Amino acid sequence: MNFDNYKVIPNYQTNKTDLFTADEEDILACEKILNLTFDEDYKEYVLQYGSGIMGGTYVRMFLPETIMLTLDEWRKRITEYWFWDEGKEVLTKDEVLKSIRIGDTFDGDEIIFLNNQYYILARYSEMIYKAGNTLEETITWLCSSGILTEAFSEREFEPFDPEELINKL
Repeated sequence: MNFDNYKVIPNYQTNKTDLFTADEEDILACEKILNLTFDEDYKEYVLQYGSGIMGGTYVRMFLPETIMLTLDEWRKRITEYWFWDEGKEVLTKDEVLKSIRIGDTFDGDEIIFLNNQYYILARYSEMIYKAGNTLEETITWLCSSGILTEAFSEREFEPFDPEELINKL
C-alpha cells in the first residue's frame, strides 16, 4: 500500500500524534487463532499507523487485538440484528458470520474480511458491497466510490488509543 499520501494529524482530544501500532507477533497470533492470513496492506497499515481513523476521519481499522477481543460480541450482534438480505447475492448470513470485522466507518458501516476479500456491511441499507482484494482497494472504494458517503480526497490519519475503542465497541 502506498502510505506516502497520508498525513498524521494530532488526536483531537489529546492533541498528540503518538501512534498505537501492532507488532509482527500480534499479527501472527491473530492469524493463527483465527486461521487466516491478512493481506500485506493490512499488515503494513497496523505496523505503520495502527489504531486510528484515516481518510478524512472516515475509515477506522482495528488492530489484531481489537479484532480478537470484539469478534464474539460482534458475531452475536450480527446474528441477532441481521438485516442485509438485499446483499445475499454478495454474501449470505452464514458467510458473514464466518468473516471477521476489521474496521468500520464513521457512519457505522462495517468492514469485514473473508477469504482474502474485503466487504462492507452498509449501515443505512440492506446491501453488502465487495470493496476490494486489498486494504488499499477497500479504502479507495470507501473514500472515492461515492456510494456510502460523498467522495473525498483527504488522506489524513488521526491516531487514538485502542483501549478507548475496545471500551466503546
